[in-house]
Amino acid sequence: METKHYWLFNIIAPVYGLFYQKQKKMFSEVIQDVNHELDLTIYDTILDVGCGTGALCSVLKENGLSVTGIDPAEKMLKIARNKSGNAGIQFMKADALEKLPFKNGDFDVVIASYVAHGLQPDERKRMYAEMSRVADKLVIIYDYNEQRSVLTSIVEWLEGGDYFRFIRKAVPEMEDCENEMQSCFSEVRVLQVGERAAWYICKPIKVRE
Repeated sequence: METKHYWLFNIIAPVYGLFYQKQKKMFSEVIQDVNHELDLTIYDTILDVGCGTGALCSVLKENGLSVTGIDPAEKMLKIARNKSGNAGIQFMKADALEKLPFKNGDFDVVIASYVAHGLQPDERKRMYAEMSRVADKLVIIYDYNEQRSVLTSIVEWLEGGDYFRFIRKAVPEMEDCENEMQSCFSEVRVLQVGERAAWYICKPIKVRE
């Protein structure tokens, strides 16, 4: 399913690539800062949903995890594959709004960084359900909290996503998410990871094959 944003991300992929090192630094600092609350190094496998140019994937690999990154924008993936720090990471074109090409519980952890706020509520529901299905231990929605800046508000308004509703209703949406009459998550907790960002840490419901 092609959403109105995928073509845009293919166009702006080279611009995202320019911020690769800056993104890596930010992700590395966040993972280090939250280590006392959530140590990702105790896990083996992780899936990065909407991986873009692979900055988070690279940091996760540096922390000892076996990493798979997926994105629906092929030009983002092309840049990711060409980054030297991403050698050994599997990058695949896939869309979490559809059924992913993985089995139930294939990954210890599934993470999506700054993806959820740009989707509509029904799209987020589909993404949460699919992330829950392929996760064995944790789902992490890494996104904005309610402490928005004026600049961010302007940019997100121009982008046309669902940022404003997301930051108001992030936790209730995750707690109430259902797919085929089954809840997506059994537990949701929030870990603040910066002035304007949070990790929404969700425990996936076990799904039988």
